[in-house]
Amino acid sequence: QVQLVESGGGLVQPGGSLRLSCTASRITFEDYAMGWYRQAPGKQRELVADMIRDVASINYADFVKGRFTISRDNAKNTVYLEMNSLKPEDTAVYYCNARQVLWGTRNVWGRGTQVTVSS
Repeated sequence: QVQLVESGGGLVQPGGSLRLSCTASRITFEDYAMGWYRQAPGKQRELVADMIRDVASINYADFVKGRFTISRDNAKNTVYLEMNSLKPEDTAVYYCNARQVLWGTRNVWGRGTQVTVSS
């Protein structure tokens, strides 16, 4: 069974940085677009960033442009989210997503990692 495991969340002060990681197992990683979503209490889950293969395919939500960077290491089956200049409104559970773009339509979610931005 496909599994996504996130790590790197935590408590950080406003203006600080965190790096999230998500490692996938039991998939052909290159066949999947990888993304990060977030869900704050009382709000819907929303896209933060995703990418298919390379920098040209990256898509960012407007509210993170210039602050967050998504990247992937296909050799390690891992996608990263570098988050800088964090704001209290970035507080949410961040979920990793794997969306199959080749040879199928599977869509897989991780369990999420909590990010709290507070002084």
